[in-house]
Amino acid sequence: MAQSNPSPVSHIVHVNYGVARVGLPSALSFRRWVDAALAGARRRKAAELAIRIVGTREGRTLNRDYRGKDYATNVLSFPVELPPGVSLPLLGDIAICAPVVAREAAEQGKPVAYHWAHLTVHGVLHLIGYDHIAEADAVRMEALETRVLAGLGIADPYA
Repeated sequence: MAQSNPSPVSHIVHVNYGVARVGLPSALSFRRWVDAALAGARRRKAAELAIRIVGTREGRTLNRDYRGKDYATNVLSFPVELPPGVSLPLLGDIAICAPVVAREAAEQGKPVAYHWAHLTVHGVLHLIGYDHIAEADAVRMEALETRVLAGLGIADPYA
């Protein structure tokens, strides 16, 4: 995987592993992908976020409790909701389900590291307000994801 230029802005990324770390990306990889996503979205302010790598049970619980869907999904984003008048660089939290990522990468015939990068970028973009519910928004978000991933040497995940 090619490395993109580091973001000129310092971002704080907390990575927590709720499953065994064997075969999973390092905290450094997650930080590189977060920096690329924020730089690609032209977000020039310092930011802080947390990424938790979860197993199927925790992923299913989070998806059920917050989205009403009783299955583990690949990535969930929880944008911070600060009280009025409070200005902090917090973006929110991302949960990525390791077994789902591995299964999807195998089903799609792509390197698992590339899928991790894609889902991290996707989750970060959700934290800063991107969405894909409406078709026009989906096209915009997917184009940005593709551009950010290309900067990391990763092929278009939607091709």
